Amino acid sequence: MKTLYKQAVGTAHGKIILIGEHAVVYNEPAIALPFLATPVEVTIEPTLGSSQLNSSYYQGDVSTIPDSLLNLKSVIESICTDLEQPLDYMSISISSLIPPERGMGSSAAVTTALVRALYSYFDEPLDYDTLLEYVNIGEKIAHGNPSGLDARVTSSEQPVFFKKDSHFTPFPLRLSGYLIAADTGLKGQTRQAVEDVAEQVKTSYNKTKGIIEAIGRLTEQARIAIEENNPEELGCLMSKTHEHLKKLNVSNDALDKLVDTAMAYKALGAKLTGGGRGGCMIALAKTSKQAKRIAYKLMEHGAVETWIHALGEETDE
Repeated sequence: MKTLYKQAVGTAHGKIILIGEHAVVYNEPAIALPFLATPVEVTIEPTLGSSQLNSSYYQGDVSTIPDSLLNLKSVIESICTDLEQPLDYMSISISSLIPPERGMGSSAAVTTALVRALYSYFDEPLDYDTLLEYVNIGEKIAHGNPSGLDARVTSSEQPVFFKKDSHFTPFPLRLSGYLIAADTGLKGQTRQAVEDVAEQVKTSYNKTKGIIEAIGRLTEQARIAIEENNPEELGCLMSKTHEHLKKLNVSNDALDKLVDTAMAYKALGAKLTGGGRGGCMIALAKTSKQAKRIAYKLMEHGAVETWIHALGEETDE
């Protein structure tokens, strides 16, 4: 057992569902992107006495972590046990720019950064499968039955094409452009939205199934647009998808207002992201200048926060 430790840092980032939300529940594909504009960093330093956690939600002993952070406590305890390391003598600090309950992978990203920091602190090698195992321990506590998507995308820098109960397929991000995310300030209502879509499938099967299948086709086309570096086509597909999501009644006035604002200021496309009825929307711009202007206008029209993520080579004009 090692007795001398040095400061260690672990990092991760948020994730965005680019296209395919809700339809993915019905075995249609979806695409998720790593969102590097929302970084997470966990720093661990040696300290005397019991281990401490310092975050925006809780400051105090790891042993008395509140229920809302039990996922982190469980991961810390599991790693210390498996590596035969003491649970005490650590000061763990969490810094995250990902808003919680917005569908951006907050809990998975924090856990990913935590696992990386702990392994670095204990000077142990960490392979990717082991990382995912520990992150999924935390995600099961946080979300009950996670798909594993958040764990993969918050720890990777490649987009993922996926279907429910199927393999995750990373693919290259060959796209010039900028993705702007804007927070409505409202917590997403994913569970209720998913239940309502399920009810809509029951009461209006043919119409609703047609909408879901249309979103699936748009998602397949979006993958091709990304691989062929066609941001204009991708933007068009995003906007079409938002119209279908509106027909599924998973958008709301706040999201629609921000989508309309982005399009009014020359976004290539815009849509809600994630479960809907709150949370975030995304817009695609071709240049940095356009992205900054769109982000500014989104803040003017009700967004509480915006982020800009360069998808490929940066372009100012």
